[in-house]
Amino acid sequence: MAEITPNGRIDGAEVQRASLTGPNGMRVVLLSWGARLAELWVPDRQGTLADIVLGHDSPTDWQTHGTYLGATCGRYANRIAGGRFALDGRRVQLDRNEGPNTLHGGSMGFDRRHWTIDSQSDTHVTFALISLDGEMGFPGTLTARTTYRIDGPALMIEMTAATDAPTVVNLVNHAYFNLAGQGAGDIMGHQLQVEANHYLPVDHELIPTGEILSVAETPFDFRQPRTIGAKLPGPNAFDHNFCLSAPIGADGLRPCLTATDPASGRRMRLSTTEPGVQLYTGAHFAGGPGKRGAHYPRFAGFAAETQHFPDTPNNPQFPSARLDPGQSYRHLMRLDFTPA
Repeated sequence: MAEITPNGRIDGAEVQRASLTGPNGMRVVLLSWGARLAELWVPDRQGTLADIVLGHDSPTDWQTHGTYLGATCGRYANRIAGGRFALDGRRVQLDRNEGPNTLHGGSMGFDRRHWTIDSQSDTHVTFALISLDGEMGFPGTLTARTTYRIDGPALMIEMTAATDAPTVVNLVNHAYFNLAGQGAGDIMGHQLQVEANHYLPVDHELIPTGEILSVAETPFDFRQPRTIGAKLPGPNAFDHNFCLSAPIGADGLRPCLTATDPASGRRMRLSTTEPGVQLYTGAHFAGGPGKRGAHYPRFAGFAAETQHFPDTPNNPQFPSARLDPGQSYRHLMRLDFTPA
């Protein structure tokens, strides 16, 4: 069975720490606070393990500095313009926690909630959460689950939800990756390929303009592998949704991206059920504390948040994020690790 131990307290409630170990040495450490991926140990081309996700050691640091790191974000991850949208002719007003807009579900989104351990085995841990009707302004009581499962050299992350009233749902995993190892500098030298022919341009508040533009001849063209830092759209690099173009395979997943650290040879292939992926390159890191004495510089890790598009409830031309009673929301990510 998964190893479950107490890991301190946040907001007066105990945080549970769960550990899983795979056959190739992969090790996954999870926290019930935010249904969070706290550590992910994978081998390099020589078989040497390193923890490749950013995070913190203590509950205090997680609460103070660890906003979104490794967490399950929701009920609607990414941004909703003005924190409002219309649903069946009714105006919905959400908690606004990023200026006039809503980010990652509001100031008490799923990343700041204590989830319960719903089930576990030698290879998986499932966390569960109930979000009541009206929390952060969202309609309907939502029952959500996040499962982490080791499948050979892959980590599977499955997010599911059901509702008792019409609502919108967009759950994401918000891990930051540095394939050289957390604390090993920045990720601008990582090789990246993204299976996307189009991207969403954004305004000064990082809200999509509603356009869907070709990546051709822009910094967003990762259709062929290149380093992340070779061509940037601005001083803060990337915080944009890429519209995935690869077809869905027989397993229900579409290829999303491949990232490689040339020095260590660690390579991650990501596939997903979702139509988009938010590439964020961590411009906000500014030397703050990380794990095991590390300090995270600007661009210390990249997030690859497979998702429905940002601000979808206000853009009917985007793939719908609506969930009705009787329907099941299911978002699956598969992260395969093989040496380059």
